Amino acid sequence: MVRGHKGLTVRGDSIQIAFTYQGVRCRETIPRPPTQTLLKQLALKRQAILYEIKTGTFDYVKHFPDSKRAQQFRKSRPDLCTIGEALNAWFRRYWEDYERSTQRDYQSAIDHHLIPRFGSLPLADLTAIMVKEWLADLSCSNKRKNNILTPLRRTYEELYLNETLDKNPLERVKNPTATPREAHPFSEKEIELILNELTGQERNLIQFAFWSGLRTSELIALRWKDVDLEQGRIFVREAKVRGHLKGTKTISGSREVTLQPQAKDALISQRLFTGPLNNWVFHDSRTNDAWKNDQAIRKTVWTPALERAGVPYRNPYQTRHTFASMLLSRGGNPLWVAQQMGHKDWGQIRKVYGRWIQPHE
Repeated sequence: MVRGHKGLTVRGDSIQIAFTYQGVRCRETIPRPPTQTLLKQLALKRQAILYEIKTGTFDYVKHFPDSKRAQQFRKSRPDLCTIGEALNAWFRRYWEDYERSTQRDYQSAIDHHLIPRFGSLPLADLTAIMVKEWLADLSCSNKRKNNILTPLRRTYEELYLNETLDKNPLERVKNPTATPREAHPFSEKEIELILNELTGQERNLIQFAFWSGLRTSELIALRWKDVDLEQGRIFVREAKVRGHLKGTKTISGSREVTLQPQAKDALISQRLFTGPLNNWVFHDSRTNDAWKNDQAIRKTVWTPALERAGVPYRNPYQTRHTFASMLLSRGGNPLWVAQQMGHKDWGQIRKVYGRWIQPHE
């Protein structure tokens, strides 16, 4: 031990600093020549460490970032972990609980948004105002902002409920209001122009989309076993997202849909191409196999047809809006239309399609 400097020991060309933390005798080596100046600095450092230990503010990693013992103590103090470490640990624990598409979305949010902005910050240092300011500068839709925020919310919620943290700053951060997709339905004339530019399986697919209200991901996951032409109905049970099958978006999304005449005609025509021995109803005619994703339909069928027809571009989701607006304009009961589209109640119908709902006497 160095005379006049309690807790410091010279070891060749290095100095060892000793202290007790959480009942453990700790020794950390400083690989620098033991000059008098350095000894005085380390004596002050040790005093600061002892004071922080006494007041409960000691951060081992801050003082000795390369120490193996520091990493061991960090495990016993998760609140001193970085946000990046906590996010990755949370995601590893719950990875198997999510569908593939959700796994990819959360991984993207963590890798491309949350860790670049907050990853190196200690968990306990995050504040609500930091998150609010970051959200305000984030250039994407409010719906996307909410999705990006979800892994961070769930990480902090778990740590707070487990009493690892004594506060959860995310509780004071409201989700930005996500406005529903605006409806720009096609007119019957536009539908006719688009369908006239299509033949065979492509025409059947798009005609069915206009008159069934299914999402594109549900269209490409439809199987012949879920089609009941005799009773004029289909059963929507799955969706295909990024090439992988998953359950419908919500519990109410799993539903029975009554076939409109035009939708039934499209299926009868499609049966000549893929039924009844094939599994999937709609095939990509270029490969004579099931569609892998909705992007392929957009690029090879939908966009070229609208261009040839001279119809202003709207995304394929607008076929769903078209279906709803047509039924409501003809006096369809909003509750029934909501059920046909897979909404749990008619609140969403009222928000998005209110101007097409016919008043009842």
